[in-house]
Amino acid sequence: MKKTLCVLMLMSSLQFAQQLEFFPNELNVNPFVANVIEPKLGFMFKTEVNELRLDIGNTVDIALLRTTSGVISMGADLFTWTLLRKENNFHFPVDAVDYLFGLNFGFKKSVHDYAFGARLRISHISAHFVDGHYDKEKLSWRNTRTPRVYSREFIELMPFYQYKHLRMYAGFTYLFNVNPKVEQRDLYQLGFDYFRKDFITDYLSPFIAYDVKISGSTKSTPNHSFNAGIKFGNPEGKGISLYFHYYSGWSIHGQYFDYREKYSGIGVNLDL
Repeated sequence: MKKTLCVLMLMSSLQFAQQLEFFPNELNVNPFVANVIEPKLGFMFKTEVNELRLDIGNTVDIALLRTTSGVISMGADLFTWTLLRKENNFHFPVDAVDYLFGLNFGFKKSVHDYAFGARLRISHISAHFVDGHYDKEKLSWRNTRTPRVYSREFIELMPFYQYKHLRMYAGFTYLFNVNPKVEQRDLYQLGFDYFRKDFITDYLSPFIAYDVKISGSTKSTPNHSFNAGIKFGNPEGKGISLYFHYYSGWSIHGQYFDYREKYSGIGVNLDL
C-alpha cells in the first residue's frame, strides 16, 4: 500500500512538473499593440516634425503554469523609449529618455475560437533629459525646459477578450506614487488589436489597432493612439513589423508630461 501511494505521489509530481515551464518561448499575454507604454525593439520616424522615437527593451515570461482553469504567468518588463532629433551627417542627438521596469502577471483561458484573461503590471517609470536637450551655442536648455524630477509607480490591470485574432480590452491604472504631483491618479482605457492571419502566406499578417486613454477627471482630454501595418512572422510570436502610427494626447515622455502633442510616424519593430 505504501509503495502504491509513493508511486501515485511521484506520478502526480511529475505531471505537475510538466505543467510548469520556465522562460517559455512565447508570451502568455502579448503586448497591446496600440498602447503606447508597451515593450518594443525598434524605431519610429515622425513624418511632420524633426523627431524620432527609439525603443530598446523587452518583456519576458519567467514562469508559466498550465492548469485546467487556464494559463498563469509571471514575467518582467525592462525597456526604454527615447526621443531623438535628426541632424546632418547621420547624427541623432538624444533629447529625452524614459525608463520602465517592473513585474507582470498574466492569465489566459482559451476555449475553441475565443480566449479571455488579464494582465497585471506593477511598474516604475522615470524620465530624464539628456545632453541633446542642451543647446551648446546658446548655453541653455532647449525651449527653456529645464530638467525636473519625474517618477511614477503604478499598478495596471488590463482584462481582455479575444475572438480568433481580434482582441478587445479595457484597462485601469492607478498611480500610487507620483512626482511631480498630479490631481488625478486614476486612468482608464479601451482598445483593440486585430491581425489578419494567413494573408497570402502563413507569415504575412496585416494588423490594425486603436487605444484611447483618459484620466478620472471630467475635464480631462483623451489620448488617442492608432496603429496599422503588416507583420512578417507569427502574429502571436516572433517577427518584424512595419507600421503607421498616429498619436494625439499628452506626451508619453515624462519630462514633457504636461505638454500635448499630435503627430504621425512610420515605424519598424522587432518582436523577439
